[in-house]
Amino acid sequence: MDEEAKSLIENGEAFLGLELGSTRIKAVLIDGRFNVQAQGIFDWENKLIDGYWTYSIEEIDDGIRACYASLVNDVKKNYGVTLKRFKAAGISAMMHGYMPFDKDGRLLVPFRTWRNTTTGAAAAELSELFDFNIPQRWSIAHLYQAILNKEEHIADISYITTLAGYIHFRLTGVNAVGIGEASGMFPIDSAINDYDKGMNAKFDDLLKEKGLPYTLDDILPDVLSAGADAGSLTEEGASFLDPSGELEAGIPFCPPEGDAGTGMCATNSVRVRTGNVSAGTSIFAMVVLEKPLAHRHTEIDMVTTPSGSPVAMVHCNNCTCDIDAWVEVFSDFAELNGLKIKKTDLYSKLFNAALRGEPDCGGLLSYNYYSGEPVMDTEKGSAVMLHDIATHLSLRNFMRSLIYSSFTTLAIGMDILKEENVRIDLLTGHGGLFKTPMVAQKLLADALGTKVATNETASEGGPWGMALLAAYRMEKGGNETLEDFLENRVFRTAKTTVAEPDERGTLGFEAYKKNYIACFDIERAAGRLFYRDSENA
Repeated sequence: MDEEAKSLIENGEAFLGLELGSTRIKAVLIDGRFNVQAQGIFDWENKLIDGYWTYSIEEIDDGIRACYASLVNDVKKNYGVTLKRFKAAGISAMMHGYMPFDKDGRLLVPFRTWRNTTTGAAAAELSELFDFNIPQRWSIAHLYQAILNKEEHIADISYITTLAGYIHFRLTGVNAVGIGEASGMFPIDSAINDYDKGMNAKFDDLLKEKGLPYTLDDILPDVLSAGADAGSLTEEGASFLDPSGELEAGIPFCPPEGDAGTGMCATNSVRVRTGNVSAGTSIFAMVVLEKPLAHRHTEIDMVTTPSGSPVAMVHCNNCTCDIDAWVEVFSDFAELNGLKIKKTDLYSKLFNAALRGEPDCGGLLSYNYYSGEPVMDTEKGSAVMLHDIATHLSLRNFMRSLIYSSFTTLAIGMDILKEENVRIDLLTGHGGLFKTPMVAQKLLADALGTKVATNETASEGGPWGMALLAAYRMEKGGNETLEDFLENRVFRTAKTTVAEPDERGTLGFEAYKKNYIACFDIERAAGRLFYRDSENA
């Protein structure tokens, strides 16, 4: 037993980061040297109900409690300690989405997640009104689409928030979100680290035209920057998270953030000209800008770091779901033949096979769309594997195509940043796609034509990044910036591997991407067909 870690946890000196991801809720405890000492996990899945991807409020509440209970059990098992308090804590979750509440705190419609592509009319109208790209995922697009649809609940809205904001409010009683999370709700003015006042006024005019009894300031959460005091755990919040009654109230909280912000922290990508690629159920790239983009692009979201610096974000709804499904097929085949292969070993073998595939996958194409994809202007998704009679079918090419597919849409969006002459010194990858060393990392470097790094902490991901923000809330010195805190304290001795693109790989991916775009009408047609059949089932 690690007696030092035991003492740290027992004395309430650890930092808690808890993140509600798309397929997993995860909690981590870190020490003052930012090492993970314990973790809790709860797996869950979204459901498509009445045309919306969602999790019920019961699933959300039960899931976060189950994750925390898993953390408590991990601490008990490894250290013989009952978890009662932390030095600070923070909540993160999948960005964007829509959670409207009435004056009694009742959720008016089921949580509408980032995955929905049902707000096209609202997003287009607001983008024109603001001369600023409003993605379909953003909370303001969901709100305005509900208004355009004349949904019954809109007159009863007291406030709207995100999933991270909801949990934070539930635990602390403070209706606020971090600035990075806020930037996925409504456009941010980085000069004042708050919602853009000019756009705010324009939207208030729309609300008035529709006869609604509130302004945007009335219903949006407050905006807080990294390091700010975001309240503390209330007695009610402690009882909600830990019904056993062991968790003590009064624990300081940092501002809640979205998974994009925690990903930036987890990869030390908050300085200008750095960026990160987060790859899990969805995939997105975040690049911290030197100056604003010259043009508005529907494929590029303008968000911020947790400290308010402007960021260009390319977000794609689909990444690893199809890979996971195919690995399950290979696992079934192995079991059918009496072979017991650990899933982690199977992923490793299949990913390494991809490195030996042909640079253009031998003509094989894979579309990994389990949902719509705004970057490609398609509302419905369907997974498609495509090849002609001349294609060289092999396991190596098959796996390479699956991995290529997981970031081809991202590469199409990133091409726009190249056209805008955005300079990137280094991209850092994190998330499940990068767990097998130097595979997805190398293929992504070839695809984007830039160096891609991974840190030894890459697999820790968002919950660890959230715990770092909790630590920054308590440990920052004087005017120490988040950038300096991460670089000089957290990552000072971090081990990093870097993959560089090579010409053969880059040309192969360019050929694959060209075919991917040329055949995209097949994917679009399949999405329409299978979505229609699922609705009629």
